[in-house]
Amino acid sequence: MAKDCSFDVVSEFDRQELVNAVDQVKREVSSRFDLKDSNSDINLDSDKSITITTNDEMKLRNIYDILQSKLVKRNLSIRILDAQPVENALGGNVRQVYKLKKGLTQELAKKISADIKDMKMKVQPSIQGDSVRVSGKDKDDLQKVIQMLRQNEEKYDYPLQFTNYR
Repeated sequence: MAKDCSFDVVSEFDRQELVNAVDQVKREVSSRFDLKDSNSDINLDSDKSITITTNDEMKLRNIYDILQSKLVKRNLSIRILDAQPVENALGGNVRQVYKLKKGLTQELAKKISADIKDMKMKVQPSIQGDSVRVSGKDKDDLQKVIQMLRQNEEKYDYPLQFTNYR
């Protein structure tokens, strides 16, 4: 009897790499000439969100661009950032909160499972909490599923990783 192979579809990020990226952004904001005296601040609130506070929206966009570049350099997807609306803060400043996406939502897990079933291959997706386990007898089928999910990652708007490949 052939042994089943499987992998998990998850949406996670490396917390330490995120902390390092935010620290790099803080250092660059304090040393850049155009942002030096802008009372700009960037904070990582546990694993929930990143908050940027500064004088005006142009500086806010500049700091966000710096954050994106630091995330990409540290192999973190910028899809983990869920931008909230810009709001006014004390002292005429502006603030924007970026919630961090971690784990698949139930709706997204159902959508991924449905897309895998629509491929009509001999694999079986099952939702397990905030991940989707895909199992099948043929490793080539699992590779095709991974390839399909990577191609459709834009549609899901979530960073997807594939773990526990056996």
